[in-house]
Amino acid sequence: MGEPPKHLVRTRALSAKDATRIRHPLNPNAEVLIHPLSHLAGMERAHLNLARVPPGRESFIPHAHCLQEEFLFILEGEGTAHIGDEQVAVGPGDYLGFPTDGTPHHLVNTGAADLVYLMGGERTTVEVSRFPSVGKLLVMQGDTILIFDESAAERRSIGDWIAADE
Repeated sequence: MGEPPKHLVRTRALSAKDATRIRHPLNPNAEVLIHPLSHLAGMERAHLNLARVPPGRESFIPHAHCLQEEFLFILEGEGTAHIGDEQVAVGPGDYLGFPTDGTPHHLVNTGAADLVYLMGGERTTVEVSRFPSVGKLLVMQGDTILIFDESAAERRSIGDWIAADE
């Protein structure tokens, strides 16, 4: 037998040195090692990552997706999920689903070992996320990320765009 087909990813063979280390620029305590499983298998429309957060570290920053639904499935370790205004203990076998309903979410590793989980969802060409704890709005398109201060945004209604009949 030769190499396995590209559609098969042997996660047992993945090493920490092969992972992408994510440190969120708005949270100095964020650290996640990510293996992009769906990308490794050649997928383009959905994404699934194997994520690992070291003890005492956080996943990203409290955020709410506007366009992409996201889910997490805890495989190993212990953590606290911040979901809206609630904090909930999570561990192996717990599933968290985040629709685009504006609910901020975030994970903190509160255990002594790595918090390991699958993180997946939709992959769209544009994503908009809110970071309510720091008052920021993120727009991501491809490799470009724009971060705005929500308090500086000019707010308009759709009525402002509709011409009145004269």
